[in-house]
Amino acid sequence: MAAKDTFHETVKLALEKEGWSITNDPLYINFAEVEFYIDLGAEILLAAEKNEEKIAVEIKSFLNPSRISEFHTVLGQFLNYRLALKAEDPEIVLYLAISIEIYDTFFARRFVQMVIQEYQVKLIVFDPVNEEIVQWQK
Repeated sequence: MAAKDTFHETVKLALEKEGWSITNDPLYINFAEVEFYIDLGAEILLAAEKNEEKIAVEIKSFLNPSRISEFHTVLGQFLNYRLALKAEDPEIVLYLAISIEIYDTFFARRFVQMVIQEYQVKLIVFDPVNEEIVQWQK
């Protein structure tokens, strides 16, 4: 199992503040002879609809000096996780959680935006100082 991301507890707390129940820390999936450990699994009861929404969250700090290299790795990991989730539990929606600083700088680049759109990467943007989610990009 991989080490927890720097912002793991921050994102966990931010989700809980919004009413999410953390169901898995980490979310384990064994698919096609490969083990995956996605940082968090969570669910929330949608009272108006009387059903549950389930998400998985992969948290990334982008601490590598080469952010584009780390982005390539993160994108591949995200796509692999999404494929495994689709096969094992298609009700779970996968999100990539990134800090507001990374979103405002690196993710604001046109190329990164094009990739996010092309591969339909869902984002959770969080403020690590206030430990809160500032944007859901679905």
